[in-house]
Amino acid sequence: MSVPILELRGVHTHIGSYHILHGVDLQVPEGEVTVLLGRNGAGKTTTLRTVMGLWRASAGELRFRGRPVQHLATPDIARLGLAYVPEAMGIFVDLTVQENMLLAARAARHVGELDAARLDWIFELFPALKKFWLYPAGKLSGGQKQMLSVARAICEPRDLVLIDEPSKGLAPAIVQNLIAALRALKAQRSSVLLVEQNFAMASALGDHAAVMDNGRIVHSGPMSALVQDPALQQRLLGLSLGATA
Repeated sequence: MSVPILELRGVHTHIGSYHILHGVDLQVPEGEVTVLLGRNGAGKTTTLRTVMGLWRASAGELRFRGRPVQHLATPDIARLGLAYVPEAMGIFVDLTVQENMLLAARAARHVGELDAARLDWIFELFPALKKFWLYPAGKLSGGQKQMLSVARAICEPRDLVLIDEPSKGLAPAIVQNLIAALRALKAQRSSVLLVEQNFAMASALGDHAAVMDNGRIVHSGPMSALVQDPALQQRLLGLSLGATA
């Protein structure tokens, strides 16, 4: 396993009176894709939001490149080189695709300052964004909105991208487009922590798998081992998901 870019050590998170994370231990190796799996309500989204400081860890340590970050505000965490694609996509529906991208680019104050080479790379990944560059984001299809959400997260180089359920509700062709885009991101040595219920997508992308249950990591290991072991899938996830991949 590569050196971890992100480590969670005994992380607890409370949301109001609810105790959601119960001592999460997780390592995300640098330059690879770690997939966080588990049943609905297991704590996966809470884990991503805790990493980003959107919900505050009530105990434990979060380290990014060895630096404790659990007490930092979300903008300060983002400035370290993290990006987050929420399940709700997080785009501005009343703004154009161009304006959405410009807001996500910290180094650009106007369109002319966007990194042209990186923008061309993004257009290669998601041609629809070039086609609808000046359209309001709210008029895009669901798949195109997800493309924009991912594109916003990678409009500038990021060391670690957290992505929550990108394939949810999307047509198979769009899912394949997202898989290709995330493989291209991985080829640039970006690290990815991916929450994904689509086991075919998870197995196509993941180097490592971590399975959550009741706010804890109950399994961690190579994704290939989980893919090849239907009994382990059944025990951890409740379904022999490999049969549907």
